[in-house]
Amino acid sequence: MEESEKYFTKPLNLFEYEQQAQKCLSPMAWDYYASGAWDEITLRDNHAAFDRIKLRPRVLVDVSSRNCTTKILDQPLQMPLLIAPMAFQCLADPDGELATAKAASSAGVGMVLSTMSTKTLEEVAQVYHSQTPDAPLWFQLYIHRDRNLTRTLVERADAAGYQALCVTVDAPVLGRRERDTRNQFTLPPGLQLANLTTLSGLNIPDQQGESGLFTYFAQQLDPSVTWRDLEWLQSISPLPLAIKGILRGDDAVRAVECGAKVIIVSNHGGRQLDGAIASLDALAEVVKAVDGRAEVIVDGGIRRGTDILKALALGAKAVLVGRPVLWGLAVDRQAGVDHVLEILRNELDLAMALSGCTKLEDIDSSLLVVSR
Repeated sequence: MEESEKYFTKPLNLFEYEQQAQKCLSPMAWDYYASGAWDEITLRDNHAAFDRIKLRPRVLVDVSSRNCTTKILDQPLQMPLLIAPMAFQCLADPDGELATAKAASSAGVGMVLSTMSTKTLEEVAQVYHSQTPDAPLWFQLYIHRDRNLTRTLVERADAAGYQALCVTVDAPVLGRRERDTRNQFTLPPGLQLANLTTLSGLNIPDQQGESGLFTYFAQQLDPSVTWRDLEWLQSISPLPLAIKGILRGDDAVRAVECGAKVIIVSNHGGRQLDGAIASLDALAEVVKAVDGRAEVIVDGGIRRGTDILKALALGAKAVLVGRPVLWGLAVDRQAGVDHVLEILRNELDLAMALSGCTKLEDIDSSLLVVSR
């Protein structure tokens, strides 16, 4: 693409990034990134939930100076955002997770690295901490049947300087993503599970008539994981636990009682149980149940700065953003992710100004009206 053409067609928002990304990705990669489980009802509802909430802005507030910085687990963020854990980012760009880490570090936002990344956790940590040593870099953990493998991943994350373990709890088995089944999804030659291949030779199988990822989960991940395993993780690592995949207040309370410092309200981007409640619709219940005993983050469907503002008004400390980062990566590599994060920051800043908020602490539920 010529530089003038790239400038002319530069996306104005995250929806335009999504449109352009589909043209840049292989059909298999696009379907893997974009799809949800079964009929994709929850996938669609994640963003529709934001549309159901309207804003009641305050007026005649001096908003000439605004500040959207915050902290999570006492780690600084330039805006209340972390990049969600997403597998196989090298499907979008050869630098994959390394490009994402550079963009996150440059923007001063957090990043959660997937167990199933296509760059090693050590490579990503080195890139990220070389620019922003204090911002949140967390490691997302799937608990495998092989507990020695799981223990080794945890120990590597601690040694590499990750500040928290983000344990995904909504995937005892993999949700049925029919687009992946139709495509018989597997990783193309040259890509592998960078954190796992060197440990146990694990990789995504090429499965006739089936998604290789579905087969991998069935063979390798442990569906018997319970609350007791959170205690085990804390016994082998000093890292604080962030529990990802909570949609109920009672589960949030149980997680806090088991030592969780962060609760992530999430339905896995609509990729697990189709028909599950939208993450945003579960947020207020979880925040009330936690009652300040842990920090609460939400993900799923965030596409505008106003979405971030609504999530904060419902009690979230920060948000996780996933797919839009992949769209930026596919369209323009690290520069695309840089721009996606810039768009969200600028939109949040503008939404705060137009809502009469000069700092994040000014954002509360009085700004919201929920329509059904």
